[in-house]
Amino acid sequence: MKEIKAVIRPNKLAALRDALMAMPGFPGMTVTKVEGCSAPVRHVSARVKIRDELTDYTSKVRVEIVAPDEIAESLFNCITEVARTGHYGDGLVWVCDVERAAFVFKTTPGTDV
Repeated sequence: MKEIKAVIRPNKLAALRDALMAMPGFPGMTVTKVEGCSAPVRHVSARVKIRDELTDYTSKVRVEIVAPDEIAESLFNCITEVARTGHYGDGLVWVCDVERAAFVFKTTPGTDV
């Protein structure tokens, strides 16, 4: 199993949700409102102090999906395509291995997803 996490622009969430829901085997997702900033060396203006840049947070949305290995790559590709605007601040998508997962509501000892 894999966990796909993405931090994207909030205005891309509705389109991403629609695209993911249309994918066969989509397991669902968790969405959280977050704030963040890019590394200041990427686009610091000469007029902006680095200290100010680091406190200038932008609203983002974090999407988390735990999915079978077979569809993880498709989910990753879908997120990167739908979330892209071609500008700094589009976000970040990453994939991690999940050693073990279980649905809490139907878990009995020894049962995993």
